[in-house]
Formats: sequence, structure tokens, C-alpha cells
Amino acid sequence: MNKIVSQEKIEQIKQRWQQMIADYSQADNRKAVWQLVNSIGSYIALWIAIPFALKVSAWLVVPLAVLAAGFLIRIFIIMHDCGHKSFFKSKKTNDFWGYISGVLVFTPYRKWTKEHAIHHGTSGNLDKRGTGDVWTMTVKEYMNSSFWKRMGYKAFRHPLFLFVAAPFLLFVIDYRLFKRNASKSDNISILMNNLGIAVVFLIGSLAMGLQTFTLIILPMIWLSAIGGVWLFYVQHQYEDAYWAEQNQWDFVKGAVAGSSFYKLPKILQWFSGNIGFHHIHHLSPLIPNYLLEKCHKDNPLFQEIKPLTFFRSLKSATLRLWDEEKQRMLSFREFHKLRKAGAFA
Repeated sequence: MNKIVSQEKIEQIKQRWQQMIADYSQADNRKAVWQLVNSIGSYIALWIAIPFALKVSAWLVVPLAVLAAGFLIRIFIIMHDCGHKSFFKSKKTNDFWGYISGVLVFTPYRKWTKEHAIHHGTSGNLDKRGTGDVWTMTVKEYMNSSFWKRMGYKAFRHPLFLFVAAPFLLFVIDYRLFKRNASKSDNISILMNNLGIAVVFLIGSLAMGLQTFTLIILPMIWLSAIGGVWLFYVQHQYEDAYWAEQNQWDFVKGAVAGSSFYKLPKILQWFSGNIGFHHIHHLSPLIPNYLLEKCHKDNPLFQEIKPLTFFRSLKSATLRLWDEEKQRMLSFREFHKLRKAGAFA
């Protein structure tokens, strides 16, 4: 196994990481405004073009909708940065555009932001799993679980559910529902998001009719959600990821070893808002997405971290269990092979 980052490099980064990120942890309002224009502005422009395309042929809508889904991923990153208060200098401006972006991507901004902050404080911590992450079991936990829990886990981690069904269920259905045990602020966040989405549907219905608008926007949201879920998954679920118990967990190691440097083709990097530089983002969520690549290029230590390429990342879809002894993720096939060979007691 070829580790993405060696222990030696981790120690070097631990000594210098605060200086390495200091010059990039300030928002640039001009860059932020330009990103709003080229992201939300382009998304709106595509919706303006769709009714005209419909008059020619419904098939012309397909490429426009696919392109719009790409912009939704980029808009999600804007919401994400606003939640970290890193996109604009002003907290109020971040919250305003975070809410607007959240409506466009069908995500309750404040609720999601709170859960995502927990994710940043617990990423890679085996004792603090369960909020803002992907359900991950260790080999020992899986072996000691009941038959039905193992079946449920297998179903959840199956690619067809995790990357096809779950994105739709999460963004289109779950984020619309009030939770009985949720805090008042979480349910208010859901309510405000639903009201904003209702306004979007009203505008869309007036422009092209409710049925037509719904048949276009729901697949668009679904496609962008699939891309977003894959990005989030692959940034923490790969063969030599990082998981540790609380008494051994380390913030810097969790960031640079437990968050991938996902190297994408330039066009996909642009649509994903540079989120592939996820190791740097976890070191400092205050670095806005439009400065992540510069931070990476200006610091040789970051460049020495082995990237997770697109084709290599596809293997991550088969990984299921964390092997605490070997410190790596296993597929079920590997697990059963090792178990048959007596590797697990």
C-alpha cells in the first residue's frame, strides 16, 4: 500500500501548518462576488434559456439541465463556504448568500452548517462518528453486529443506494421534513428552506407550468446531489484513509491523512469549487474555495502529498469496512477473504 502522505510529512506539516495557511484565511469580496456571478448568474441564465429550448425540442433541455446540475454543485460549495464564514468578510453577507444558495441546492443552510461544523471537529474520530459523515463500521464492529444490522449496513453501503438512491432521498425528501427530536433552530432552518423552495417553484410554474418545471428541476437536483455525495464520500473514504480512537486522534493527521487531495480534471475542479484540495480545507475551513489552489501551489509540503486521481478514486466505491489493525479500508470481498484465511479472530 502506497500511503498518500508519510508520517514524516505529517510531522513536518504539524510543525508549520499554521504559518502555511495564515496568508489564505481571509475572504476576498471581489473574488466572492465574481464567483456569485459566474455560478448563480450562470445557473439563472440556463433557466432563462430552458423555456426557449422547450419550444424547439425537449431534447435540447437535457444538456442544459446537465450543465445546470454542474453549476448547482458549485453553488453548494458557495453555501458551504458561507457556512464556514469564509466566502465573504461579513458574517451577515455570508448568511444571506448561504441561505440563497441553500434554497437553490435544496439544503437547509443553518441546519447543514451546524452538522458540518461537527464533521470538521470529529473527522476521522472513531468515537465521534454519526453526525455529518458517512456511516462507517470497523471490522470488529461488523463482526459483532446482529445479522439484521449487518444486512442494513450492506444495503446502505451498496453503490446503488449510496450514490443513486440516497442523494435523492436526502436532498429532495429528508431535508424537507421536520424532525421530532430536532432543535427548534434546525426545524426553523428547514422551514425557511422550504419556503424559499416554494418561491422557486412558484416562479418556475409561472414560467413553464408546474409539471414541466418539476420534471426538469428534480432530475437536475438529483444529478447534482449524486455528484455532491460522491465528492463528499471520496474525500474521506479511500483505502489509506485515517481513523483513530479519541485518545489517539490527531487534528492535523485527520486533516492531511484523513481528507484526500482529490485531483480532478480542470473543468471538474472548477465545477466542484476546488473542494478536491480537501486536506487543506480541513486544516483551515477559513480558507475560501477560491484560494485553496493558491495555498496548495505556494506550499511545497502540500504538493508532496500524493493526489487521489479520478480513476484511482473509483475503487473507493467498493470499500466498506475500516480495519483497525491494518489501518486501511477493506471491501467486503477482501474482508471475507482475510476472514477465511484466519486474519480476524
